[in-house]
Amino acid sequence: MGYSLFNMHDHNKLVMNEINKILDHLEDSELIEVYSKIITLLKSRGVIRTKNLLGDLAEFLVINFYGKTPGLPNLQAAPAGTQNVDALSREGNRYSIKATSGTTTGVFYGLNPPESDLIENQKFEYVIIACFDDTFRLTKILELTWSQFLNHKRWHTRMRAWNLSVTKNLLNNCKVIYNIND
Repeated sequence: MGYSLFNMHDHNKLVMNEINKILDHLEDSELIEVYSKIITLLKSRGVIRTKNLLGDLAEFLVINFYGKTPGLPNLQAAPAGTQNVDALSREGNRYSIKATSGTTTGVFYGLNPPESDLIENQKFEYVIIACFDDTFRLTKILELTWSQFLNHKRWHTRMRAWNLSVTKNLLNNCKVIYNIND
């Protein structure tokens, strides 16, 4: 006699409760050891590729969400180290995926600085912003076109690169792919 899906879900909740209890009682050094083990497992399973945990989670979750959602393009990860492009569609569109756990994304390098008179060469067709809460739970997926990106990008003086701020204006002008509250 096998587990039903309901029983498996209940079993997983019980296991997670036990894990949480154990974690609450570990010493700091033991927690660091567990964290290291989790990072190693996430890398071996292909969930993360680098030491940028939030960025890697964003790429993994977005690519999976797009692949499982009818009407969205099927994305695959771009080769590691590809500047400004994190995923590619079968149609040849390039996607830059950025994560935020607040209101500001990571930066976009390789673009003209604000004082430049040069025309910006298009680096990608779309930007996808994966918004997370403090518990690493995905709360929103936002999509902008290249021209929307150009209209909303902001110069980060310390990093000497561009980023995006998730403002009401940006939310009103982008495509909301996923919202946890919907």
